[in-house]
Amino acid sequence: MHYLNVSFEPEGKRVKVKYGSTIFNAAMEAGIRIRSECGGIGFCGKCKVVVKDVNAVSGLNDIERRFLSEFEIHEGYRLACQTEVLNDVTVFIPHESFIGFLKMEISGIERSINLNPLIKKFYLRLFKPSLIDAKPDFERLQESLINVIGRRVIFDIDYEVLKVLPEVLRSADWNVTTTLWGDNRIISVEAGDTSREIYGFAVDIGTSKIVGHLVNLVNGETIAIGGIENPQMIYGEDVLSRVSYASINIENLKDLQKLVIDGINRVLFELCDKVNVNPNRIYEVVIVGNTVMHHLFLGVTPKYLALSPYTPVFKRSINLVAKDLNLNINPTGVITVLPIIAGFVGSDAIADVLATGIHKLDENSLLIDIGTNTEIFIGNRSDLICCSCASGPAFEGMHIKYGMRAVEGAIEKVTIDSNLDVEYKVIGDIKPKGICGSATIDIIAGLFKNGVIDRFGKFNVDIRSRRIKRSSEGFEFIIAFSDETSIGRDIVFSQRDIREIQLAKAAIYSGCYILMKKKNLGLDDINRVFIAGAFGNYIDVENAKIIGLIPDIPSDKVKFVGNTAIVGAKMALLSSEVRSEAESLANIIRYHELAADPNFQMEFLNSIPIPHKELDRFPNVKKLLNL
Repeated sequence: MHYLNVSFEPEGKRVKVKYGSTIFNAAMEAGIRIRSECGGIGFCGKCKVVVKDVNAVSGLNDIERRFLSEFEIHEGYRLACQTEVLNDVTVFIPHESFIGFLKMEISGIERSINLNPLIKKFYLRLFKPSLIDAKPDFERLQESLINVIGRRVIFDIDYEVLKVLPEVLRSADWNVTTTLWGDNRIISVEAGDTSREIYGFAVDIGTSKIVGHLVNLVNGETIAIGGIENPQMIYGEDVLSRVSYASINIENLKDLQKLVIDGINRVLFELCDKVNVNPNRIYEVVIVGNTVMHHLFLGVTPKYLALSPYTPVFKRSINLVAKDLNLNINPTGVITVLPIIAGFVGSDAIADVLATGIHKLDENSLLIDIGTNTEIFIGNRSDLICCSCASGPAFEGMHIKYGMRAVEGAIEKVTIDSNLDVEYKVIGDIKPKGICGSATIDIIAGLFKNGVIDRFGKFNVDIRSRRIKRSSEGFEFIIAFSDETSIGRDIVFSQRDIREIQLAKAAIYSGCYILMKKKNLGLDDINRVFIAGAFGNYIDVENAKIIGLIPDIPSDKVKFVGNTAIVGAKMALLSSEVRSEAESLANIIRYHELAADPNFQMEFLNSIPIPHKELDRFPNVKKLLNL
């Protein structure tokens, strides 16, 4: 087998790879994260690297010519996923291709609940066996438990706990702490009194991040919070790229499962270390995530989620043993994955409902969790209906010329004044290298308010400004000039970028409007709007209404609620009643498939203009802009 050396600068890392390996795969081997929304299949054009020795790599292909400018080609730029290594080579990774620190939303609004976890501990002082009382060990334990609980129960015991029970009882001189999950399942028997050491872990597996809350189940206190980027991102920043990868073979599926479990263990270890908690005293983990993340965590193929009619493998909640999934808590602890609603409405959406409590309100509420797939709920305690909008990855930076996730160096807020001067805010307060989703909304709203673009997103050719230029791809508006950026080039927003955001916002608005029509509700009938998720927390609500992303409901009715997915997971960890609510919600919430709605296509097309083809749907925006 012929192996070659690939050196990466400026890191100074070197790795040996097989002849014909791509630079993208070589970077993964070296532990170097290069931007790639598509997971290395040539759809996004973000994995740019510089190779000066053209003879050491494969020739430029058509995919690269589509994404690279003539200047970039002249400077030696290549796409890492398309460039094969044919000889020893040095690869330079430009600043814009590095993945920086991801801005995360690791908490959200919390609703008070009664503390009643499924995990409970009981300290027992057992009578020692004798010739007069030779009762078996398990029956002796069970009898003592019944006396403490005060009611007769037939207990189950984990097989691994049963195997060591004789030694544990005798080494502890018959003074032990028994841990129950639910009414009758014994999951641990420990020497001595450990009844005050009861911990649980709530986890939100997002497409881009993994967030965990470590919770004291004795008093309900959250004692540590943390998160990391989802390690699966090396196989694509969007869920469909990971579905494609996992569907190739079982080994790929196992790779993705291992990555997410390793990620959860990493967060778990860091939080336990931070607050000095023994992981063996964690007895339950409650997991939520979108349906693809849900399937990948469990090692279940997500293949058919991407194929019509988009069916998941199962819907209800599931309870597994920790050691079977290699999660580093008490080996016989319980891993609970909350239920899902439909193919693209997962357990994270159930958690959103639990956290906001819209299923308990008398007034009508609208709940929107914006992402590549946007989940929308509308209704009240009497009836809730939901849908999923394929809003696309534009808000995540994909298909946007200088788009990127909300990481260091991303422009996250933009203001454009009447003179077309631009002010912007950059994550990390460093020189910008791209634009993240929240800023794209500000840009389009600013361009529209100042007449740079019309209602159809087209540039006004009569406006003259040093910020408006024409390239081979059409008109572009300069957000940051080259001397302001870290990439040495103008960061622009193009005609094509505008179109991508129009399509994304049209999908979301269409979903909102169709559900409102299904419920026979108008704008005045909506009393509350909850916007959930990391992306939603950073958007300007007025600008979102100006571009027609969300219905034109008064801003004082709009509330940003943060990461309600992790909050809902934690509520289920702390309360058996909430756990039952989650199961019930999965069965009673009505799911509406937009793709099957006869009005969706027309509504989608009507929603592309800014703010909408029918301006009467946006009375406040009309008044604000004198439309």
